[in-house]
Amino acid sequence: MQPGIWQILIIAIVVLVLFGRGRISEMMGDFGKGISSFKKGMSEEDRAASGKSDARLEGPAHDAKPAGETVESSDRNGTKSS
Repeated sequence: MQPGIWQILIIAIVVLVLFGRGRISEMMGDFGKGISSFKKGMSEEDRAASGKSDARLEGPAHDAKPAGETVESSDRNGTKSS
């Protein structure tokens, strides 16, 4: 059973009487602000995610040594090995 036009009209009048015109207008304004804030947050998140993916595509940030070169390191006793 679907509500008819008269039931919807009566419900709208009761809501208007209970909350008043100003309160309903304020609630709808807050609802709109919430939606726009949500969209802004989603776009910032997408922008941040795309910025991170671009950094990965650029390559390493440090200078890499060619594979043929060896780097001296010291073992646990403090002696150097190559």
